[in-house]
Amino acid sequence: MTDRAGTPAEPDPESEREREREQEQEPPTERGPEPAGTGGSTDSPDGGSGDSSDSADSADGDSSEGDSSESAGPADGDSGAPAKPRRHWLRWTALGVSVVLLGAAGTGWFFYRKLDDNITTDTTAADELRRYEKERPAAVVSAARNILLIGSDTRSGEGNRKYGRDKGTQRSDTVILLHLSADESGATAVSIPRDLMVTIPSCARTEGGGRTREQQAQFNWSFEWGGTACTIRTVEKLTGIRVDHHMVIDFRGFKKMVDAVDGVEVCLKEPVDDSDAKLKLPAGRQTLDGEQALGFVRARKSLGNGSDTERMDRQQMFLGALVNKVQSDGVLLNPAKLYPVLDAATKSITTDPGLDSLRDLYDLARTMRAIPTEKVQFLTVPRRPYTYNANRDELVQPAASELFRQLREDRPVVVKKAEPDGGADASSDGKPDDADAPVPSGTPTFTGRNAAEGVCA
Repeated sequence: MTDRAGTPAEPDPESEREREREQEQEPPTERGPEPAGTGGSTDSPDGGSGDSSDSADSADGDSSEGDSSESAGPADGDSGAPAKPRRHWLRWTALGVSVVLLGAAGTGWFFYRKLDDNITTDTTAADELRRYEKERPAAVVSAARNILLIGSDTRSGEGNRKYGRDKGTQRSDTVILLHLSADESGATAVSIPRDLMVTIPSCARTEGGGRTREQQAQFNWSFEWGGTACTIRTVEKLTGIRVDHHMVIDFRGFKKMVDAVDGVEVCLKEPVDDSDAKLKLPAGRQTLDGEQALGFVRARKSLGNGSDTERMDRQQMFLGALVNKVQSDGVLLNPAKLYPVLDAATKSITTDPGLDSLRDLYDLARTMRAIPTEKVQFLTVPRRPYTYNANRDELVQPAASELFRQLREDRPVVVKKAEPDGGADASSDGKPDDADAPVPSGTPTFTGRNAAEGVCA
């Protein structure tokens, strides 16, 4: 059909459909507002588009009138089409990195909060100690720290009932006063026998209300009668040392700690079969898991001479081996190994408000990590059989006062392993056979061991 002059041509159906497809593909943001009077997208008589951008493309020699992939470029007329995929790639890369970082941070925060929430805070003891603040000893060296570690023999709680019937009370199965020097160069752990005869002050009862009267009794009754606060006050009255912090751990917590480091190695001279301690082991070098380790440190009838003295020595040996295992295995520097240890520890301990956060415990672990294992020392207070009851202990003076003074004033203490042929008598007063011999440095020496020796030394 021939167009007459001045008469618009009939729209070609195929061209119309082509223009509609182009308009659907073209992003609406690529074009700005149409200037007034330009005719917008009004079709020209020849069926082409009257858009000014098309004219510009034509002027540049663009032979593709309706190429939507090219027209979707930047609004500033940049014809470099590859810039768009590059920007998309950069955007997705940045987004991916952001997701990974946020995920890592979120995971880290989750684990931190989980460990932090595991810790139980003992506010009752803190309240009781504030009540008697005026009678407590002052800290002589403020930068040094004294932490009382209490192993509870409670049978309550998951996994603990098989060790005996729970009578609703608990006693301190193990008590260790850990002294950390002000310059963080050494740590001295002093065991206090549970059968040691001491003066227990008047304390608020943990069961039934009321208060106890001050009296002479065996040491571990202080925990049964008045809990942690009463034990701390008893230790302070006995030693004159200010207790800055405390931790209480039960059977289950001890087992989990040992399992978290994949066991601890010990050496046995003869087989052990102790039904009371739930322990049956062959002779020789072997690695104990948590359950076996608990029996090893609790056994009295089947290991050694059956005395509490020998049992404390064995506990010190095992703790030294545990410290050595943690440091030599790089547990504190390996998150994959450290997390199970922290999880076991935080679930099983009760602490004062000054140690009830993961940051506080990390600072404590950092301090211990910096101390060489040969400078982590273990010993027991100088003691001997009690005058009025051979089944109880009493302090040996002036050796005990000398030890307490050294720790109180943050002065060094040297421990020396007892001679093999010394027998029980050699360690009964807390000093080796040659303790009376002059020490060149003037530093007092006591029977004990260090963590570097291990159980098999």
